[in-house]
Amino acid sequence: MRILIAAVGRLKAGPDRALVDRYVDRASQAGRGLGLTLSVREFVESRAPRADERMAQEATTLLAALPEGAILVALDERGETPSSAAFAKRVGDWRDQGARDLVFAIGGPDGHGEAIRKRADLKLAFGAMTWPHQIVRMLLAEQVYRAMTILSGHPYHRE
Repeated sequence: MRILIAAVGRLKAGPDRALVDRYVDRASQAGRGLGLTLSVREFVESRAPRADERMAQEATTLLAALPEGAILVALDERGETPSSAAFAKRVGDWRDQGARDLVFAIGGPDGHGEAIRKRADLKLAFGAMTWPHQIVRMLLAEQVYRAMTILSGHPYHRE
């Protein structure tokens, strides 16, 4: 199963980018034997004058990039907050059910447009707080890597 982090906004070179790249590289290695791959695709933030217009434009862009039949997980502070083990199980279940593509959508500074929330198969939160998209990208990359290690029985995750 191909896993894609589809993120509105670009990470500049520096520690944020290095940490995301580190977990994507680790996930690439850990996922080989599990039939999982991880990649990141960045999308330009909308320059529309109003927040609702920006969110709608960014939603249209993200939805257009979805592979046909993809499972869509929207990162949203109002979403579910599963444990790492429950998250890993869900990823494993999707893989085992034959899903070809799993896309995690990270919105821009204003959040997701309604079209993304409606299309999402799951809304996922890293707590009730609002996080900058750069930090969410780091947290998500680490949790995807952690899910892979849980699925493979690797001792990275200690529970």
